Amino acid sequence: MKKTALALFLALASLPLWAQSNAAAGNADLEAERSRLTAEREVIESRYAKERAACYKKFAVEDCLRESRSRRRKETDHIKRQETAINDIQRQRSGAAELQKLDQKAATQRPQDSREQREKSQEDQKAREQRAADHAASRAATAADAAERQRQFENKQKAHADEQAKAAQRRAEAPAATTRFEDKQKRAAEHRANRERQNAERTKPRGAPLPPAPAASSP
Repeated sequence: MKKTALALFLALASLPLWAQSNAAAGNADLEAERSRLTAEREVIESRYAKERAACYKKFAVEDCLRESRSRRRKETDHIKRQETAINDIQRQRSGAAELQKLDQKAATQRPQDSREQREKSQEDQKAREQRAADHAASRAATAADAAERQRQFENKQKAHADEQAKAAQRRAEAPAATTRFEDKQKRAAEHRANRERQNAERTKPRGAPLPPAPAASSP
């Protein structure tokens, strides 16, 4: 019975903190937990499908797909660990129930312990359970820290990949930009030449007027 309780607390480390508290108190609704994990899995798959569609619109398609698959795999693995923990709790509960029956049967066959012995036994049991709960909480905190570090690393990787994609796009667009710049310079030069020619024509001196026609002689 005692070993079963310890294993039960260790299995809780894979569950969310609020679920750990309920499970430690024996109040965890395992079916509700399974439904929650199923809903989370559906959300992950839906987001993965949307991310894949978005990746095909980006320049660095393969990098985007690889990152999306990696994120989906990590989140799915986390759900699998929780499902395993729930199954372990279910088995531990079933085993604990059987052991409790055996303990109750054995208790009827041995003399009753003294009050002091019962109190000491209860205190020892509480202390062991508290240590197991503390250990489970420590493992959960360690896992959360590792997940946060992984998230920060993935964000850095994503930022680096995005910057590389932008740089590649700028390189791909550079020839077209150069051509546009040269065309603009050419049009500007032609415009200046036309204006200079027009100004030159306006400032050109006019020719001398023609002499008047001679007067007609009288007969």
